Amino acid sequence: MTEPELAHIAVESAATVPERFSLARRVAIVTGASSGLGVAHALGLAQSGADVVITARRSDRLEETKRAVEALGVRVVAITADVTALEDCARVVDTAMDRLGRVDILVNNAGTGGEYHSVTDDPPEHFRSVVDINLFGSYWMVREAARVMGAGGSIINVSSVMALTTAKMPAAGYSASKAGVLGLTRDLAAQLGPKGIRVNAILPGVFPSEATANYSENYKRKVIAAKIPIGRIGDPQDAAAVVVFLASDAAAYVTGVSLPVDGGVLIN
Repeated sequence: MTEPELAHIAVESAATVPERFSLARRVAIVTGASSGLGVAHALGLAQSGADVVITARRSDRLEETKRAVEALGVRVVAITADVTALEDCARVVDTAMDRLGRVDILVNNAGTGGEYHSVTDDPPEHFRSVVDINLFGSYWMVREAARVMGAGGSIINVSSVMALTTAKMPAAGYSASKAGVLGLTRDLAAQLGPKGIRVNAILPGVFPSEATANYSENYKRKVIAAKIPIGRIGDPQDAAAVVVFLASDAAAYVTGVSLPVDGGVLIN
């Protein structure tokens, strides 16, 4: 390696390790930011210095997230949108560019667990709707964001441990779509890597959500004992911290990775 090449590496690596975790002057888009982990991701990115564009279908809940993010002193734009509609995805990205001037980070968090149906009873429209939101919606958002994202950009797709294991519930649409997100992540990492854009996925395990809110304490204890070696369900900040890492320059040499955030569920 020549001296000029080594000097170039030295310049690129000038930031200290703590500085590489900062998201100051970055703009992030978080989909599905009206509840659950989407709220945590938006707050975590803002706490790390990023301005945030939040989007979801439920405008009332989205406004709650907006107020929480604004309280952290960063710029925030809330857009009611449906990621299954390509025109909505384009509108989100265009609005981010118009209002905040750039897009550096995309967190594809919008998703649905759908309903539980056995394969012989699953209405076709139900299966299609789950795949449409979880898989197609992620792809459409990347399609639009990648048009404007420059070198150093980071895309984080939210998959699930259900992409690699089963809870023995009839959730084929959910499992299939979340497994599809992993394949999508690998292909997009290869496509966008030459442009300096990284693409990774996280696989959350059991976290508080609208779906788990109905679990009894007794059922939670049984799940923890049977499935989670670390001995507790996830805290939303556990997932948000990993998203911040993958969004930041601390993960500048990480792409195409599917990272479980599951307390050890997948080692069982």
